[in-house]
Parts: sequence; C-alpha cells; structure tokens
Amino acid sequence: MIVMEQAAQTMRALALDEDLKDRVAADPALRELAWRVAERYIGGQTVGEALARTALLNAEGSAVTLDYMGESCRDADLATAETEVFLDLSRQAAARGVNCSVSLDLSHIGSVVDRELGLANATRLAEATAAAGQEMMISMEGTDRTDLILWTHERLCGRFDHVGVTIQARLHRTDEDLPRLLTRPGRIRLVKGSYLEPESIAHPRDSRELRAAYLAYATRLLDSGHLCSIATHDLDLLDELQPHMRQDSGAYEVEMLLGLGIDQLRTMRDRGHPVREYVVFGTQWWLYVCNRIAENPARLFQALVDATQRA
Repeated sequence: MIVMEQAAQTMRALALDEDLKDRVAADPALRELAWRVAERYIGGQTVGEALARTALLNAEGSAVTLDYMGESCRDADLATAETEVFLDLSRQAAARGVNCSVSLDLSHIGSVVDRELGLANATRLAEATAAAGQEMMISMEGTDRTDLILWTHERLCGRFDHVGVTIQARLHRTDEDLPRLLTRPGRIRLVKGSYLEPESIAHPRDSRELRAAYLAYATRLLDSGHLCSIATHDLDLLDELQPHMRQDSGAYEVEMLLGLGIDQLRTMRDRGHPVREYVVFGTQWWLYVCNRIAENPARLFQALVDATQRA
C-alpha cells in the first residue's frame, strides 16, 4: 500500500510538471507513446472526433458531457479564443443532434485573468447552449477558486436555468455550500474530489469520512428532487443509494468518466437508471490523464500495456 500511494503521489507531481509536459508535447516519439496511454480516457483531440465518440456512446444508451480540456488560462485574448471553441462545440453538437451537455473550467475562459471576463465568456456560452437546448456544466477546480466559481454560477443562475455546477464531497465547506446551491436552478454534479487538498479543509482520500460525506450529500440531493448527477464509479455506494433513486423522477443521473467504471455503468443502465459518460477532448490532456492514473495507481499497469501496444 505504501508503494501504491507513493506511485499516486508521483503521478500527481508529474501532472503538475510543466517542463515535462512541454517536453512530451515537443518530442514526437514521447508524444506518440503518451497518447497511446491517454486515448483510453480521451474522446479525441478535435471537436469532430469528440462528437463522433459521443454519437457512439449515445447509441449504447449513455448521455454525454463534453469538456474541451484546458484550465488556468492567463491571457485574455486566448481565453476569448478558447471560448469560441466551446461555442463551436455547441453549434456542431446541435447540428448533429447528439445528446450531450457542454462542460468547462471557468479558468479556461478567463476567470483567473479577470472574473468579469470569465463571467462575460460564460454568459456567451450559456446563451448559446440555451438556444441549442443543451445543459451547461461548470466544473470545480482547486479550493483557491471555489468562491470565484460559485460567484460566477450565482450570477449565471440569475439569467439562466440550465447552468449546473460541480461540488466536491471531500471539502468540509460543501456542508454549507450545498443548501445554497439547492436554491438555484441547474443540475448539481456531486463528485468525491480529486484535487490535492490539506486535511484541514478536506476529508482524506479513500477515508470512511469521505464515503459518509458523499453518501449523505447524494442522499440529500436525490431526496430533494433537484436535478443532480451522482458522479462516482463506486458500485457499493450506488447500491446504498438505490432506494433514493426514483426512476420516474427524471431528476437524477449516474455519471462516470470515459474509460473508467465500464462494468459499473453497464450495471446501472441495466437496472434502468439514466446514465451519462463524462468525455474530455482536446490536446491539453496531460494533467487529466496523470490524475486519472493517480486516483488508482493500479492503472499504471494498464498504462504500461497501452504504451507498448502498436497500432
């Protein structure tokens, strides 16, 4: 167990190593090797590839959340240009008639440059997705950005009723944030939380405290009848929550990440529950893939197999 935790910490450190990320991107051989590992978890590198994957998942019975990867954009012009990619995604998804929502990190579209810029770009996307009949989902980031994210979400909810937000069961503050979010429209997506946070503000990973918190928040969401996504691959948790899942309510869905929880997703679908797969795409996949492996270091073995496979 010590070795596995060390492996997880190493992967989290690699995810934040900007120099290594740049070296991998610049070296064709390393980039090809890394992509073999990444494509298990990534829906493609272009809008077209992501929408093609979405259509396949829809045919299997899954709704999809599409997220164009990128975060911590610190250039205003680039943030606005990246917003155009999200707008194009919304337009093309509507034109193809796929069942998907559009998800984003607010820091990708300028919120860490200036909160008003982030709000303006998010408003443009909210207008586009509303016109297209798509849900828009705001992802959660590190705790240094939680207040900013909830501030932006509150202002969007003053104009729109289709903009959802993600909350993390790990964070102690969720106990106070959730009641406020339940007064707002838009789906609430509950995740355990993957960011590296001190135990002074977050439950330890894989702890009984975290499991209990997730179960309590999920139960409250399901019993409230508020639109929600129960985002977990933990089938034991989902089994405990089943008595609270009213299949005639239309208010909840079970969500899992592309490439993870395949058997669990099939099980929930076979039981008659609405399911959704979270699909990321784009070229900024390094941090995302490293974090997915870090969540379960046993995935390093799968990564080794994927890296050595030849097309």
